[in-house]
Amino acid sequence: MPITPQQLEVLIQEVELEDPIDFADLPFEEEALRALVAGRLCEMTASMDGFSDEDRQLSLLAVAAKLLLENLVLHVQLLRRDGVPMNDSSAALLRRLRDDK
Repeated sequence: MPITPQQLEVLIQEVELEDPIDFADLPFEEEALRALVAGRLCEMTASMDGFSDEDRQLSLLAVAAKLLLENLVLHVQLLRRDGVPMNDSSAALLRRLRDDK
């Protein structure tokens, strides 16, 4: 089922209601950033026309996992840079990841 970038932007905003994004003082408009991301993701999905449904789903899952990992790494780097202690759940997650090695 194709989705337009505008529809995806609306979905992003709906997800943000539960998990807001801290845009802080970025020199960009929030709407422009959502439009950029939605457009790029729709282009990426359209380029998968020759993929099977399973391969398309796996590819998009890999992209989502990579972005979540990148977000986690950036978040921890910012906390360390600013000397802010992690909350208990974040610290427990990182301990568990270290222990699973």
